[in-house]
Amino acid sequence: MIRAGRTLTRTGRFVRDEAGAVLVLWIMSLVAVIAFVALVFDMGRVQVTHGELQSFADSVALAAAGELDGRADAIARATAAAAEIADSNVYGGDGTLSGAGDYTLTFLTGLPASDTAAITNGYFLESPYDSADDAAARLVRVQVTPVSNNMNFLAATRALFGSAGGDTMATRAEAIAGFTMEACDITPLMFCVPNAGWRAKANIGQNIRLRTGGNGASWLPGAFGFLDISAAARGAACAGASGTKELITCMIGAESKRTQCYAQNAVKVEPGQKTGIQNDAYNIRFDLISSDLKDLKDDPNYTAAPNIISGRVRKKNDACVFDNPDPTSPDTVALPHDDCFYDVAGCTPYARFGNKTWDYDSYIDTNYGDKDPNTPYDPDTEDPIADYIPAKYAGTRYGVYLGEILYAKAQNGGVAGGDILTDRAETGYPQCGIASTDPERRVLIAAAIDCSSFEDDTSDTDKNNLPVIEFVELFMMEPVGEGTGTGSAKSFDMWVEVIGSAGERGYGGAGDGGKFRDVVQLYR
Repeated sequence: MIRAGRTLTRTGRFVRDEAGAVLVLWIMSLVAVIAFVALVFDMGRVQVTHGELQSFADSVALAAAGELDGRADAIARATAAAAEIADSNVYGGDGTLSGAGDYTLTFLTGLPASDTAAITNGYFLESPYDSADDAAARLVRVQVTPVSNNMNFLAATRALFGSAGGDTMATRAEAIAGFTMEACDITPLMFCVPNAGWRAKANIGQNIRLRTGGNGASWLPGAFGFLDISAAARGAACAGASGTKELITCMIGAESKRTQCYAQNAVKVEPGQKTGIQNDAYNIRFDLISSDLKDLKDDPNYTAAPNIISGRVRKKNDACVFDNPDPTSPDTVALPHDDCFYDVAGCTPYARFGNKTWDYDSYIDTNYGDKDPNTPYDPDTEDPIADYIPAKYAGTRYGVYLGEILYAKAQNGGVAGGDILTDRAETGYPQCGIASTDPERRVLIAAAIDCSSFEDDTSDTDKNNLPVIEFVELFMMEPVGEGTGTGSAKSFDMWVEVIGSAGERGYGGAGDGGKFRDVVQLYR
């Protein structure tokens, strides 16, 4: 006999019994955990692969960018440098990253201002590349050939759930790097050289007659102008300058803190006769203070060089305000020009670049000789400077200038400063302004530029994106003359001597490392 009540009781108890329910949840959770572990494992391999590819892309980009110096074969050298980079990857591919088969190089002229903006066709250079592309290439983009990673665990998990999907994932990496030169605290000058192959090292001791270019004058070799300096790049000394004239006076005349470090990969050039730019600012170095700049006489940032022998004397009635025209010294001379500048034929082919031959004996005889025109010059008894000329600058006018400073120091008991010349109309040492202790006060640093593409352009328009061949150290041989023309945009000559390279693109550390440095960096 079956008792119905008892059966119903057991059924109700079974329905209410929760024992073992956690097993269902545990099994469901286990499946989720396995899926997550599979995802982590596979995605971890993808991340490792991406890191390896990105490291390879960065290395290739930096190696290639280091050759983009704007000179001949820059792109070919960049391509060869990229091929030298080798790396490896653990997952996917053949495990080796090396050579053009593992990446694609694209050369760019620039990048959009926004990092998130797409790179449009206007920035790309197209192969086959030529010399113009070598000069224009500023950056290189490296796109690594995608590597496929097997997603085995993820595929198994998908099969468990019955979902569709591939069992591989392509991993990609890209990098963009560029090259630039930074110039720090320099005089923002440029000058045109005879050709793109001209180098300062091969022309040390050459006398150049620089002539203002633009604004009615051509940009033939020897013409000079100014580099445009943005407000953000101004140094502490010039940060508060207002107006063109005040700013240029500071940029040219101040001794230091003129500019911060700013990129000089390609420069914007302004005419040398630009309105408001006058010759007075250059002559501060010679203790020649014009009436327009008399407020700078006691400014410690507008010093005179420790040697100012110039073959000129001051007007008796105005001791320290020195306006042109000025009297010529009766018994001293400035450092001579190269001989060819005195010849009827002149210095060929440009009449601006000398032959590195000049009359040392005549200079020494006039400034240090016995002043008797009937007595022949005797270098053994009348040349006190020769033993003080630094060997590095032997044969140059800059070497004589330095030797005269060292000679004066020796005559002054080892104390720097003091008169260089005695029994002459000028002493060679500043009498009005503050004397600098730095012999390089008469050294200008100017960007050497091949101006052949615009040499006949006599307009006063600026020239943009011009590649700099190198920065050149130029020694000012004498004060700048009054100039010709009317108004504030006068033409004038500046006589300088090449004394070395301050920094060549691609060789920032070989010149003046404190003023120039090559910068190779990743941009994206």
